[in-house]
Amino acid sequence: MVLSLVSICAREVVSDHSSSPCWLRWVPRELYRALLEAAFAGCRPLAVGELVQRWPERTLRVGGPRKEGQTVPNRLCIQALLLAVVRGLSDQRCALQVLDLCGLQGDEGGMGDPHGRLARAGAQRAQRREGERERKRFSALEREKDVKRERGRWKSGNGDEASAEGNGPGMGSCGILGEEELAKGVRRRMEMERKREPGSGGVRQAAEDVSSDVLVHVRADIFVNARSWERVRGALTTLGPLKLQCRYLRVEEISVSNIRTLLDLLPHQGLLCIDIRYSSLGVAGLAELLPLIATFPALNSLRLHYCNLDFRRDHHGQEEALRDLSLGLARLQALRRLSLTALRLPGQLRVLLSSLPQPLEILELPYLSLSPADLAYLSCSHHASTLQQLDLSENRLDETTLPSIRRLLYQASSSLQHLSLSGCGLTDGLLGLLLPSLGGCLALKSLALALNPLSMAGLMDLVRMAARMPSLRHLLYPNPLEDYQPGLPDLPSSAQLLDWPLDEATEINMTSSQLNRVLLDSGRSDLFLTCDLLNYDKDLVD
Repeated sequence: MVLSLVSICAREVVSDHSSSPCWLRWVPRELYRALLEAAFAGCRPLAVGELVQRWPERTLRVGGPRKEGQTVPNRLCIQALLLAVVRGLSDQRCALQVLDLCGLQGDEGGMGDPHGRLARAGAQRAQRREGERERKRFSALEREKDVKRERGRWKSGNGDEASAEGNGPGMGSCGILGEEELAKGVRRRMEMERKREPGSGGVRQAAEDVSSDVLVHVRADIFVNARSWERVRGALTTLGPLKLQCRYLRVEEISVSNIRTLLDLLPHQGLLCIDIRYSSLGVAGLAELLPLIATFPALNSLRLHYCNLDFRRDHHGQEEALRDLSLGLARLQALRRLSLTALRLPGQLRVLLSSLPQPLEILELPYLSLSPADLAYLSCSHHASTLQQLDLSENRLDETTLPSIRRLLYQASSSLQHLSLSGCGLTDGLLGLLLPSLGGCLALKSLALALNPLSMAGLMDLVRMAARMPSLRHLLYPNPLEDYQPGLPDLPSSAQLLDWPLDEATEINMTSSQLNRVLLDSGRSDLFLTCDLLNYDKDLVD
């Protein structure tokens, strides 16, 4: 990455915090963004705090996708940013009204060369050393300020406390403490801002006015589990100048009643995705939640992973609960993405998907034990022709389901961009029958076929077909059966392929070389082949 002259100068400017009183008051608003990015990149939390406290624009967006070479802000800088937002509430130089942190918690994933990872690790170690120096400098500044504050209180009394606390240029705009100290500092400063008012009277009225008027809207992706549940509920119920808004809600191991409470507290505008994981909802619990979920008008994604939705006809009330579930799904007018993982609802796909008012663009159904009737319905449903992403991983395919899969691929041939059939039990014979349908998917960008029992000959046929697909960019292929140690069953399952050791005597790189030679002979240097299931990331295609 080649840095611009502005970026180079910005990094130099923020590198020395002692000079900030000299330059901060003269910085034009157009340079604040460059300086803030340089402060994040150089792990300069003091500079982050001073810039954010005086932020000259209405909106500050910190999260979201990163450009190549951009680093994710570390914890110290994020803490500095949040504390500066609180202190900026009383700073007339600050124009901030919307703080957008959406996407900030996303981990850097996907593939990357090992040299790049080592370089990043070295940069992170250097940043940690710089962070320690910043923390020590800030501690010294805080001790000095505390001494001055105590002297001011001793001399002037409580009536002049505010003036004794005044900051010089560039001093005390934001600092980084330990997490507990930071939380106490934030609460203390917010209480002081809410109670502070000229003169000695009207303190209660001032607090009520500040609580009723929102000064800064904070947009964020919220992750809630059993440990953070009380803190999140407190943040959503506390009135004050900061109002929390949620774009992406992910909950784990939370009861149905607590999820209901959380949905009642969230602002209804702006929520795009609800992701529920490892929560024992049951069919009845989900049917109870769906009317609340339907009250979020912009919601376009619903994800349910390992939520114990186990439909059994011999359980009393299951049929009625399933009807309620279907009616609840019918209310999700804006839904475009549905992800259902390991919910054990075989034979019920028609009940679930036929009730959705709009066709889906993304459908993920891994580990669902789909029946032939499920796949037959899906291939003829109103969703088939609009699907852009389809995941049928770990659903066993055979000769009886293959016609439905071929019909489904034909219906989605002009729209489907990402397809996963990993762990579906595809043998050389089944794959050979499926290859013409796969080759007809003209928009396909990524194809995942890991953990299928294919031989080297089957892999060669797969790569030759892939080379003829001009839009395909990523192919996740399985290790051929010849690469495993002896003793593997004739038709191994995906779990056996995952656990069975590879033969050390076999040159694994030889397989990759043979497959890549097919691509070179076909003139396809833009198609990436990998068998690395753990680091495969289809999102890198986009």
